[in-house]
Amino acid sequence: MPPATDPRRTDLEALDAWWRAANYLSVGQIYLMDNPLLREPLRPDHIKPRLLGHWGTTPGLNFVYAHLNRAIVARDLDMMYVMGPGHGGPGPVAAAWLEGTYSEVYPQISRDEDGMRRLFRQFSFPGGIPSHVAPETPGSIHEGGELGYSLAHAYGAAFDNPDLIVAAVVGDGEAETGPLAASWHSTKFVDPRRDGAVLPILHLNGFKIANPTVLARIGEDELISLLRGYGHEPIVVAGDDPADMHRRFAAALDAALDRISEIQQTARSTGTATRPAWPMLVLRSPKGWTGPVEVDDAPVEGTWRAHQVPIGDPRGNDEHRRLLEEWLRSYRPKELFDDDGVPVAALRDVAPRGTRRMSANPHANGGAVLRDLILPDFRDYAVDVPEPATATGEATRILGTFLRDVMRSNPTNFRMFAPDENNSNRLDAVLDATDRTWNARIEPGDDHIAPDGRVMEILSEHTCQGWLEGYLLTGRHGLFSSYEAFAHLVDSMVNQHAKWLLTTNRIRWRRPIPSLNYLLTSHVWRQDHNGFSHQDPGFIDHIVNKKPEIVRVYLPPDANTLLSVADHCLRTRQYINVIVAGKQPAVQFLDIDDATTHCRKGIGIWQWASTDRDTEPDVVLACAGDIPTLETLAAVDLLHRRFPDLRIRVVNVVDLMRLQDDRAHPHGLPDAHFDALFTTDTPVVFAYHGYPWLIHRLVYRRTNHDNFHVHGYIEEGTTTTPFDMCVLNRIDRYHLALDVLDRVERIRPIAGHAREELENILAEHTRYVRTHGEDMPVITDWHWQGVGID
Repeated sequence: MPPATDPRRTDLEALDAWWRAANYLSVGQIYLMDNPLLREPLRPDHIKPRLLGHWGTTPGLNFVYAHLNRAIVARDLDMMYVMGPGHGGPGPVAAAWLEGTYSEVYPQISRDEDGMRRLFRQFSFPGGIPSHVAPETPGSIHEGGELGYSLAHAYGAAFDNPDLIVAAVVGDGEAETGPLAASWHSTKFVDPRRDGAVLPILHLNGFKIANPTVLARIGEDELISLLRGYGHEPIVVAGDDPADMHRRFAAALDAALDRISEIQQTARSTGTATRPAWPMLVLRSPKGWTGPVEVDDAPVEGTWRAHQVPIGDPRGNDEHRRLLEEWLRSYRPKELFDDDGVPVAALRDVAPRGTRRMSANPHANGGAVLRDLILPDFRDYAVDVPEPATATGEATRILGTFLRDVMRSNPTNFRMFAPDENNSNRLDAVLDATDRTWNARIEPGDDHIAPDGRVMEILSEHTCQGWLEGYLLTGRHGLFSSYEAFAHLVDSMVNQHAKWLLTTNRIRWRRPIPSLNYLLTSHVWRQDHNGFSHQDPGFIDHIVNKKPEIVRVYLPPDANTLLSVADHCLRTRQYINVIVAGKQPAVQFLDIDDATTHCRKGIGIWQWASTDRDTEPDVVLACAGDIPTLETLAAVDLLHRRFPDLRIRVVNVVDLMRLQDDRAHPHGLPDAHFDALFTTDTPVVFAYHGYPWLIHRLVYRRTNHDNFHVHGYIEEGTTTTPFDMCVLNRIDRYHLALDVLDRVERIRPIAGHAREELENILAEHTRYVRTHGEDMPVITDWHWQGVGID
């Protein structure tokens, strides 16, 4: 270990002063409304009536921040700070104010006494800022209120950022979560030649809200073995004496940064990417460090009682108020701030300058470093469809050829993410342009894996989502493909990202970032090799719950519409785009020109499939999704052959949000346009990809809502034939046709024989699939007859 004089004592004294200032400002944010510099004894009216915040983790976050600043200045580092225990929100807010960034982006929060008063008052206060490391916090890409995602976000930020170091504090409570446990394996996906580095800092302060933490209570040998098994070489710093801890943590941080530099220089000079044991730090410090030792005869510092607000009633309890003032004065604020409340020069000199400040790092405001994707013309990848519904193709396989060339054109700016499903989702063409990222052992026979691959696959939806979010939040682009049913695993993560986007839309200094793009395939209607466990189209419902300004849902019915939709989504900013598309061979409905026009409109009448010409239709057959569209056309075929004079209008929906009205969603149709498509009084039989009640929710305000009869997934079916899945959920052509017979009054009296025929076919279908294990030839050999308007 280096001698106590290295780093120099004066450096550590200044660093300790900065840490004390950050702690003082953090406690002030939790408690004070006024009297920020304690110019007079605390009175009840100086203290907030509602105390909200998390003190326990905050001094540790501030301690690490101070040391990272020293290293940035000494080494001229490009560094970001990801705070897993982001509930310690007052810490990074204090740091940003001390560094001057906060006053730059919020001029009303000036770096003086008045600004300090405003800084304190706004924290966890009506009309103010949240208690977590929220989008409002400069330098943050990680809200941290929901634990488990810090490492995945940090690695996502580091990919393709060769000069960036991401310091990621992992709280010991957070370390117990499943997503965080999987994220440790990110070491196997880092290429030191082209990626930045992540420096994990496991902060063990021993307690969660009320319980001890697992990693703080296991033996040191077991902990070190665990971390080494994840691919790290841990350096442990433990204690509670500030002077000793400053000296030892500074030395540990320097050793870790030296090792990172050595790893990267070796890899980049030799061109080899052998996976090293990356350094990490383990910091053991008391929970609520430097806070009150005891309150109401109960121990606080170093216990679970320090987690949130350690002194509970300083406004109404004189003894509590005395303890709070004693606590605040223990940081010696007169040494830290001048008579005007400005941080003294020695504090200002500790922080880096300009964009080297972690609170002002451009990567933490990803739109500021964003480069547009170079996209090929999606029309060049189109399926040839000479006449509507006359060709076949695999939609996602066609999309894969487009994405292959997106990869080629954007070698440092675009990645694809999938939980071991890229090839299963028929996107394997991208492997012609790149490999799968892999920096663990490679054996003969492995398929397309290499350290410099750009397809990110790990069997953890959480890690894929976290990587992609980190990548997007730092200004790059990506696509997440997933089996539809298992997108639900990231429901909570997408909640947080949606809130981030919504909030940043209202923060002027935050720049727009690329959209979060989902491709959901292997969907509910084609589960030939799986079963009930793989059937759930409800991710759409989850997304639609979010604010309309940030969510978009697309159901392209074929390959050409999928190409158009994907091209559009990759160009967008600040959205969550959900695309649902099948991967199996299927009928292709539109040529590329018609597909482009249809997708631009998002909804439209398919005249070539309709028989109503310029008259009022007897029935509207609507559809959204590839299989519902196929079954709708087959139903039109059945009905037209039996009732040639039946006036049928076919409406196809690509952009699901077009069904809402324009008051509810930016893509919503005005009522007049909606009525022109669906009429005001005609029965509408709607075949929908997902749960049928979502359609009712979207159109409930419409004039003709009572005439909407929606068929969709109703939790029926397991491993069975494709068509049997449709029959079991009553979305098949026969049930759709039967519903039309029930809804159209003028044919109801003459529909008896047709009904009998359709019901007999359904009965025969059930017998056939259970005898032969495949669909009837009348289904597999069906093709479009061409009954529509010329």
